[in-house]
Amino acid sequence: MTIRYGYLRAGPLELLALCFIDGAKVTLPVSRRIQRVKPSPTLALTSRVTQLKAEGKDIIGLGAGEPDFDTPVHIADAGVEAIRKGFTRYTPVEGTADLKDAIIAKFKRDNHIEYKRNQILVSTGAKQTIYNLIMSVIDPGDEVVIPAPYWVSYPDMVELADGKPVMPYAGPEQGYKLTSAQLEAAITPKTKLFILNSPSNPTGAAYTRAELRALGDVLKKHPQVIICTDEMYEHIFWAPEPFASLLTVCPELYERTVTVNGVSKAYAMTGWRIGYCGAPAELITAMGTIQGQSTSNPSSIAQKAATAALNGDQSCVQEMNKHFKQRHDFVVAGLNKLPGITCLPAAGTFYAFANVEGAMKMIDAKDDNAFADYLLNEVGVAVVPGSGFGAPNHMRLSFACSMETLTEALKRIEAALKAARTEISHSRKQ
Repeated sequence: MTIRYGYLRAGPLELLALCFIDGAKVTLPVSRRIQRVKPSPTLALTSRVTQLKAEGKDIIGLGAGEPDFDTPVHIADAGVEAIRKGFTRYTPVEGTADLKDAIIAKFKRDNHIEYKRNQILVSTGAKQTIYNLIMSVIDPGDEVVIPAPYWVSYPDMVELADGKPVMPYAGPEQGYKLTSAQLEAAITPKTKLFILNSPSNPTGAAYTRAELRALGDVLKKHPQVIICTDEMYEHIFWAPEPFASLLTVCPELYERTVTVNGVSKAYAMTGWRIGYCGAPAELITAMGTIQGQSTSNPSSIAQKAATAALNGDQSCVQEMNKHFKQRHDFVVAGLNKLPGITCLPAAGTFYAFANVEGAMKMIDAKDDNAFADYLLNEVGVAVVPGSGFGAPNHMRLSFACSMETLTEALKRIEAALKAARTEISHSRKQ
C-alpha cells in the first residue's frame, strides 16, 4: 500500500489534509485552530535559504536568530561529561535540582529577584516556556496585549489557545517602545496576559527603568492581568543604562509576573534547547502540567551544560557581546547610508530593524514582502520582512555573522538599490 500526504486550501478559513492511499484521495479535516496559525516567517526564510544554497546559489542569509559562535568549551565539556557518566535518562519534568539552583542564583545575582525551587520551570527552549504559560492561563476569548513590533510566535501561540492578540503599535517615532498610555488603552476587562519583550526581537529596543516604572504603574491598576517578561537577550546589551528586569523595578508585581530567560542567545546554545522561567508557584505547577503532557523533561544532557553555563565564568558572554556591539555599529551605520533606508540604533540583541519604505518605492515594491523577495532574487541577500513582526515597511537583519559577510551583504543591497534607481531614471527618460 502506498500512502502520500498533502494539503488543500478549500477556502479562506478551511484547510484540508489530503491523504492518497493507492492513488485514491481521502480528505482529512484539519482543526480550525491550526488554520488560524501562520508559518513562522523566520523559520520559513531559513528553510528557503538552505534550499537555495543546496541548489548552488550564492546566498547571504541574514534571517537566522542565532549566534555564529561555538558553544564555549567549558559548557560543551559539561554536556560531553554528562553523556560519558550516563546522565542520559529522564529527569523531573520541571528540571533538575542542580539547574534550578543555578537559575535561582542567576536571578538573584543579575536581577535581584528571589525564587525557590518550586517557582522555577525548565523547558525545551524559552518558546516552550511561553507556550506553556499561554496554554495554562488563556481561555477562549481572553485577550493578550502584545506590543508590536513583536516576536513572530507570540500572536500565533495566543491563537492556538483560542485567545485574542491585542497588538498596539509602537513605531520608530517612539523608539519601538510601548507607552504607558498605549498600554492603558489596550487593557480591557477581557485582558488576561501582557507580554513584554526587552531587549526586543526584532527591534533591539530595551525599556529603561523609568519606562518600566510607567508600565508597572498601569499594570498595578489591573490586578487580573498576568505579566510575562521575555528577557532572552538580557546579556546581549550595550545601552548606557544597565539592563533592568521589570521585577527589579516593580517588585510589587511579583505575585503575577513570569520572568522568562534561557541560555540560547547569551551562551551560543541555540541547539541545546534550554529555556526557563521564575514565577509564582501556582503558575509553575500549571505550566508543568502542560509540559508534562506534551514534551515532559528537557534534555538531561543539555540541562547539565546549562548548569555549567549559568554557574561558570561569564567572560565568554562579555566577549561575544563585544563582537555583537561592533557588528551592530557597523550595520546600523551602513544601512543609514543607503537610499530610502533608515535604522535606529538598538540597545541590544543581534538584530537591526530598518524602515525601508523609501527603498520600497525605489523598486516599486508593493510591500515589504516584495522588497525582501527583490533582495533575495536580485542580489542573494535574505532578510525577514517586517510585516511578520507586526511592522510593515520594515526589514529585520541578523548580524550574528562575520564582518566580512555583513560587508558583502551591505554592498549587495546598495548595488540592488542603485540598479533600481538607474533603471527607474532610464525609464523616465524614455
